[in-house]
Amino acid sequence: MCQQHQDGQHILCPQCDLLVALPRLATGEKACCPRCHTTLTTRWSSPRQRPTAWALAALFMLLLANLFPFISMNVKGVSSEIALIEIPEVMFSQDYASLGFFFILFVQLVPAFCLVSVLLLINHVRMDLRLARFLARMLFLVKGWGMAEIFLAGVLVSFVKLIAYGDIGVGASFVPWCLFCVLQLRTFQCVDRRWLWDDIEPMPEVRQPLKVGTTGLRQGLRSCACCTAILPVEQLVCPRCHSKGYARRRNSLQWTLALLFTSIILYLPANILPIMVTDLLGDKMPSTIIAGVILLWNEGSYPVAMVIFIASIMVPTLKMLAIGWLCWDANGHGRGDSERMHKIYEVVEFVGRWSMIDVFVIAVLSALVRMGALMSIYPAMGALMFALVVIITMVAAMSFDPRLSWDRTPEPAHEELTEHGK
Repeated sequence: MCQQHQDGQHILCPQCDLLVALPRLATGEKACCPRCHTTLTTRWSSPRQRPTAWALAALFMLLLANLFPFISMNVKGVSSEIALIEIPEVMFSQDYASLGFFFILFVQLVPAFCLVSVLLLINHVRMDLRLARFLARMLFLVKGWGMAEIFLAGVLVSFVKLIAYGDIGVGASFVPWCLFCVLQLRTFQCVDRRWLWDDIEPMPEVRQPLKVGTTGLRQGLRSCACCTAILPVEQLVCPRCHSKGYARRRNSLQWTLALLFTSIILYLPANILPIMVTDLLGDKMPSTIIAGVILLWNEGSYPVAMVIFIASIMVPTLKMLAIGWLCWDANGHGRGDSERMHKIYEVVEFVGRWSMIDVFVIAVLSALVRMGALMSIYPAMGALMFALVVIITMVAAMSFDPRLSWDRTPEPAHEELTEHGK
C-alpha cells in the first residue's frame, strides 16, 4: 500500500483527536470514532446524483415559497395576508432592521447559498480551484446557521397564538416551504465532508509513521478543522484548503467564557424587556417571554406553552450553565469524565439554534397582524436582545474546543468501529 493511499485511510477525530484507521465501508455504512462515537465519514450511494436531486428540488421549492402568499388572517371581516419576502420588509419598516437581517440571513440566504455550493462542488462545475476551496470552506462553516426548519416551527406556534383572535389560513407557498425544509436537510445529510474534499483535491501526504489509537497531539499531528487533512502540528496553513489552524483552538476557553458572560449580561434585559407589543383597539399591551408562556398556559395551549418555555427559557439557561461547566472541566477543575462532557457538548451544539423559535414567532406576528386601529403587533427591544443571546451562545459553543475535555483521558486500545444502518 502506497503512503498516500495509507494516509487516506486514517483520520483524526475532530471531537477527541484520536487517530482512527478507517475500514472499507460498504454503501450505506458509516465509520465512527471508537472513543467518543462521533461519525467520521459516511459512504453514501450515488454521492453525486442524490445530493444534486435533493438540492435542485429544494431550490425549486424555495423559489415557489417566495412567489405566492404564505399565510393569511381574518379578524371580524378584516383580512391580512403576507408572503415570505414581506416579513423582513415589515421589520425594516418598523425600525427593527436587525431582526429583518437575521431573518433574511438565517432563513433564506444561508440555506440557499449552501444548496448552490453543493450543486457547484459535487458536479465539478468548471471554476477556479481557489473559488472551489472558498465555497467548500464556507459551506461547512455556515451550514449550521441555516434555520429554515426552526422558522417553520415558529410559524406553527404563531398559528396557535393567532387562533384566539381570528381565522388563520395557509397560502399557496406554505406547502412548498415545508417541502423545502425537508429537502434541504436531506441534501446536507447526503454530503460527506471527507468525500467532498477528497473530490476537490487529494489529501496531503503525511511523512511520518501513524500510530492508530493515539491522539494526534501526542504524535505531533493535528487535524485540519476544515477538510480533515492530517498535518504536522507546526504546519499552520493546510496545503489543501488553505485554512489556518492549530492543534487546539487558540484561546478557546478565554473566548468561550467572554462570549458566555456577554450572553448572560444580555439575557437579563431579554427577559425583563417586552419582546412584542400588541395594539388592540388602541390599547397597547407589552409582552415579555414569560408573560407569553403564562398567557398560553392560561388559555389551555399547554403543549405550545411548554415548547416556548423549553426553547426560550429553559434551553438558553441550561445552555449557558452547560457551557460554563464545559469550560470548568476543560480547565482541569472537573472530575475528568470526558464521555459525559462530550455528551453535554453535543446536546449544546444541537439545541442552541432552536431558541430562535420565539424570535421567528414575533417576526411572523408582526408581519401578519397589521390591521390598523383594530389590531397590530410590533416587535420590541427584548426580541433583539434575545436574538443576540441565542447568536452569542451559538458562537460561544463553536469557540469551545471539545478536544480539551479529552486531553486528560487515557487513550483506548480500539482502532476502528463501523456502524451500519444508513
